[in-house]
Amino acid sequence: FFSPPCKMMRVGVLALQGGFSEHIVSLRKCGGAEVCEVRTAEELSQVDALVIPGGESTTLGLIATRQGLVEPLRAFVAAKPTWGTCAGLIFLADSVSSQMKTGQTMIGGVAVNAERNAFGRQVESYETQLDLYDIQEEPALRYTNEVPMVFIRAPCITKVLSDKCKVLATLPKSGHKRDGEVVAVRQGHLLATSFHPELTPDISWHQYFLDIVRHYQK
Repeated sequence: FFSPPCKMMRVGVLALQGGFSEHIVSLRKCGGAEVCEVRTAEELSQVDALVIPGGESTTLGLIATRQGLVEPLRAFVAAKPTWGTCAGLIFLADSVSSQMKTGQTMIGGVAVNAERNAFGRQVESYETQLDLYDIQEEPALRYTNEVPMVFIRAPCITKVLSDKCKVLATLPKSGHKRDGEVVAVRQGHLLATSFHPELTPDISWHQYFLDIVRHYQK
């Protein structure tokens, strides 16, 4: 008897705006997954996991609303592995401070409060290494603290709202006004990061997300 071949997982990257192409490159470097762009509800229904990239969170919400994607995204996030980076973190947060006057379309799912543009304007964006929590429990991330991560008009997590939401990384004590702020969390099948690992040569965070996807495919 022959065992049936294992189905390769299919990971989508939400390609409405922002830096989706860089995520696609990083995920493909990891191997072990088919990676595709997602722009419609039909394309969303065909993937096992989703990355929501950085960009401008208000614009992302407006395009998702116009495309009829908000409710399909909420249903997807409730059931399947999803990773939000920068603006994607804001999209996944259960609450957001420093919102635009017109409000902020949010998908929700991650029990945090996020603050938009916590690091100031684009000229104040910067790179820094991270302080990682429980590195023994997260072996896929063991080398990523050696690589500076990129923060571009990034949000930060001002409050974790549930014990189910696990802090993965904070900013180091370096004299920055945001020292010690939470910048990466995991809540079950959901991952959220303030920074842009796709803009660095390090693919540890992408490999970590794929490990989450594999776990939830079992």
